[in-house]
Amino acid sequence: MAIATINPTTGETLKTFEPLTDAELEDRLARAAAAFRSYRLTSFAQRAQWMRAAADVLDAETDTLAELMTTEMGKTVKAARAEIGKCAAGCRYYAEHAEQMLAPAPVDAAAVKASSAYVVWQPLGPVLAVMPWNFPMWQAMRFAAPALMAGNVGLLKHASNVPQTALFLEELFRRAGFPDDVFQTLLVGSDKVEAILRDDRVAAATLTGSTPAGRSVASIAGDALKTTVLELGGSDPFVVMPSADLEKAAEVAATARCQNNGQSCIAAKRFIVHADVAERFEQLFADAMGALVLGDPTDDGTDVGPLATEQGRKDVQELVDDAVGKGATVLVGGTAPERPGWYYPPTLLSGVTKDMRMYYEEVFGPVAQLHVVPDLDAALELANDTEFGLGSNAWTNDPAEQERFARDLNAGMVFINGMTASYPELPFGGVKSSGYGRELSDLGIREFCSAKSVWIGESDAGDTSTARPE
Repeated sequence: MAIATINPTTGETLKTFEPLTDAELEDRLARAAAAFRSYRLTSFAQRAQWMRAAADVLDAETDTLAELMTTEMGKTVKAARAEIGKCAAGCRYYAEHAEQMLAPAPVDAAAVKASSAYVVWQPLGPVLAVMPWNFPMWQAMRFAAPALMAGNVGLLKHASNVPQTALFLEELFRRAGFPDDVFQTLLVGSDKVEAILRDDRVAAATLTGSTPAGRSVASIAGDALKTTVLELGGSDPFVVMPSADLEKAAEVAATARCQNNGQSCIAAKRFIVHADVAERFEQLFADAMGALVLGDPTDDGTDVGPLATEQGRKDVQELVDDAVGKGATVLVGGTAPERPGWYYPPTLLSGVTKDMRMYYEEVFGPVAQLHVVPDLDAALELANDTEFGLGSNAWTNDPAEQERFARDLNAGMVFINGMTASYPELPFGGVKSSGYGRELSDLGIREFCSAKSVWIGESDAGDTSTARPE
């Protein structure tokens, strides 16, 4: 895939970039290794100062950056502004809390026969981040902010269709005051990832992307004995029970499915509704989906812009056509409009069965499938009938049902009476084919640190005897 900015609203190629040569890539890796040797010794206070400066740049240039993201991948400009604000908040969160999160943890010295014992968290080194295009700033920042605050250095291999956003991220950290080469963008194709990951100077990797890509990176990293964090696909359930506020649930359901033009791993995709309220919820949900405005993403009145790539729209249409051809019913949308750009309308299907591809495959576009179930047990069984386990939603005001969903939904995140979202304060990640490891929170910053045990014995300068183990 060419490294290029292609406007999904028009299909026009605006700018192309040459990938790094092998010699240029070697130079980048050498510089990253050299930068780590000194950067790891900087203080938390100094790193926090630089990280807050990065947040200030993001705040000051929100409108320009939002326009860039919208041009490169088609998200609505209002969503782009919100994403930049989230990045700035993430920078400030780790600037504020990193030192506390990585503070030495004392151990019971007497229990281990020491005068002092503790655990320290130390950075691993250069970390390769393979990032997707759907949240081109936030996906990279939720890796970069904790990794840099921990004392690691970053190597970003971003998606090939958001090169200008990727280059801005390198510039951002340099402008904020971070030393040269502490964060570098590598304009390379996916064919270079294995060689980079196997390089002895690269300590670890994180990937957000498809399950096949995750398996590939995990296999390479496993062979090289390197730490990885993987955030992969999702087919999140959105369960609605009779006690739920149906009007609110339906309104949130439309947003949850069509956020970021439907291109989000944590977007709700399978809507599972109790039979007692299915008819009412279906009407409310269909009305909410049908009311969303499909249009120019630079217009603040637009709810859903184009999909990021032409192939992405083809993939969505093929999944819809497969389901309809096998008996599914289209309640809203279902056909790409005749207009320039890679638009696909908010779509709602019912009657989706196991012989249809979308029952098990992730639909990366604004397409929702509605299922009706007789009771809570059936809802949980259907919700968990997927290879994925990233996020999940349940709508109920029954405390006993809330407890069941929190316990039995097989996912990395469970949101009850609200839409799945990422917050710096909460661990983010999945189970099963949705990956492993966690981003964000204190768990996220520790993923790329080594927990080093320190044991200090009694000091006796006058004793020159040699101790022997018992």
